[in-house]
Amino acid sequence: MSPSEIEDLFAAGGPLARAITDYSPRPQQLTMAQAVAHALEAAETLVVEAGTGTGKTFAYLVPALLSGQRVVISTGTLNLQDQLFRRDLPRVRDALGAPVRVSLLKGRANYLCLHRLKQAQHQPALRSEWPRLQALLNWSQETSNGEIQQAPLLRREDPLLPRVTSTAENCLGSRCADFEQCFVAKARQAAQAAEVVVINHHLLLSDFVLKEEGFGRILPGADAVIVDEAHQLPDAAEQFFGARLTSHQLDTLAQDCVTEAQVLRDVPDLADAAVMLSRASAQWAATFSALNGRLKFADYAARKSVPEALDGIFDALQSFNLVLKPLSERSVELDGLKNRGADLAIRLAAVTATDDAQIRWVEAQSRGGGMHATPLRLSEGFRRLRETQPGAWVFTSATLAVGENFSHFSAELGLGDAPCLRLESPFDFETQARLYLPSGLPEPNAPDFHERLFDTVLPLIRESRGGAFLLCTSHRALRLAAERLRRELTQPLYVQGEGDRAVLLEQFAADGNAVLIGTSSFWEGVDVRGSALRMVIIDRLPFTAPGDPVFEARLDALAKSGASPFMDYQLPQAIMTLRQGAGRLIRDASDQGLLVLCDPRLRSKSYGARVLASLPSMPILDEQADALRWLRKIRPA
Repeated sequence: MSPSEIEDLFAAGGPLARAITDYSPRPQQLTMAQAVAHALEAAETLVVEAGTGTGKTFAYLVPALLSGQRVVISTGTLNLQDQLFRRDLPRVRDALGAPVRVSLLKGRANYLCLHRLKQAQHQPALRSEWPRLQALLNWSQETSNGEIQQAPLLRREDPLLPRVTSTAENCLGSRCADFEQCFVAKARQAAQAAEVVVINHHLLLSDFVLKEEGFGRILPGADAVIVDEAHQLPDAAEQFFGARLTSHQLDTLAQDCVTEAQVLRDVPDLADAAVMLSRASAQWAATFSALNGRLKFADYAARKSVPEALDGIFDALQSFNLVLKPLSERSVELDGLKNRGADLAIRLAAVTATDDAQIRWVEAQSRGGGMHATPLRLSEGFRRLRETQPGAWVFTSATLAVGENFSHFSAELGLGDAPCLRLESPFDFETQARLYLPSGLPEPNAPDFHERLFDTVLPLIRESRGGAFLLCTSHRALRLAAERLRRELTQPLYVQGEGDRAVLLEQFAADGNAVLIGTSSFWEGVDVRGSALRMVIIDRLPFTAPGDPVFEARLDALAKSGASPFMDYQLPQAIMTLRQGAGRLIRDASDQGLLVLCDPRLRSKSYGARVLASLPSMPILDEQADALRWLRKIRPA
């Protein structure tokens, strides 16, 4: 498509404006759409930072739908995936009148597994769940897609979910007796027949891993891949580029063996092997009970009980695989169990082996933990990923650059000198927003920092009459804030962890004068428009906390290469995260708000100017009186 043809589509009298009631032309959106169209046609790589309000979704959907190519679009989360497929994509396709087949594809854990459902219905241990299992079976005969989130009587994090869904390890594939009715298989078939497929980053990365391990790919061959919320891709890659072994994987394998032994009734050796594996896993899981966060593998392995626990896993897996080898020909289920045992033995060797190119670390999880081996540099994995999928690659997000510089993001993904485009937000931050930098606060590490911080922000919240996010950089800060604000505020208070995230956001937006305190997951992917959110308060610059073994290993590698770990890695990471948090404030052309950054280092440190320059340009307030005056002006009457 030519630039002029695209301009006609996005014009005031064009098809988008005629069909979509809230559509309005934006120069930045048009520029992005023309750049994406060129990248698709030329099969090139393109990096686009599109500021809040640019309309980046339409900007890549229009050229994708009209390109005549097979395009995979990857989003950061399942919620964004559903929003894109069920809301944005139909609106644009209908407006363009484009007869393009589209498909939604999620990871297998999001679909009901008929085989495992039938297994669960005959397990004595699940007798109390049989009524719910029967309801699921009835629903399976009515649903068109089998998406488990739509199933009746199932809650988020429901312990029944892993019993009625499959994983890459326990799926029997085409050998399954229920394969013809399999919801995962049907979703993949639909994806293979579609011109535009909407997936998520985890599925994109797991598909690449399957390809590298010699298995057939689950995604159709595509001419182009568009990665939305691309800033999340490096973090998502940590669990795919490398190896990991978790106590949950061992427990699930042992549990499935017990189920199969109960079905067959004549394989006592299998039941014994499952018990041995379960005991070894429990002993290993206990070694994680005293851990808080991540730990270097070397430090973990030096703990008193760890070597014995690791030897126990090794022996249990070895015995398990010896027992399963002669049994595997009896059924596809037993053959699958044998393959899973062999795979876990390989993972155990990988995560415990010494390799200078890998960062070895452990992390506690609920009732257990896991061992990981992550590449020191992710860029090589991303290079191979793009080589396995030749064609156009478009990476886009509201936050990819530090100022005008894309080098940090491009280096992480190994993109070299790929073309980069930075588009400012069309919102008028000069008139819609103010930035308040409170003076007199101590350094963030000072013992009285949080109390002084709360002394500073409480008058602001009272003057604003709520309508505020307080975004914290740690769970400790979140707890302290909840305790103090709960004592002193009359406004409704919503706190992360005290309810479902989506429900908290709905209640906050509906109230209109509430306060929400959140950390990590509330810094991005939150879209509250209007006066319900008129102030965003950020406690400190979001530098990664020291002690994370993966982070520290990468800093060491940078230092050894002659780079500056702080200026070349830590600061860019913090700036990108800060911009995500600040981006919650202005979400619409009619929004008004106050951004409060409470870190005195923005004034006292030389790098503070670099941080401030990365934020949208808006008037800076130094005095509390000016901040209160602005809040009085923008709060609802």
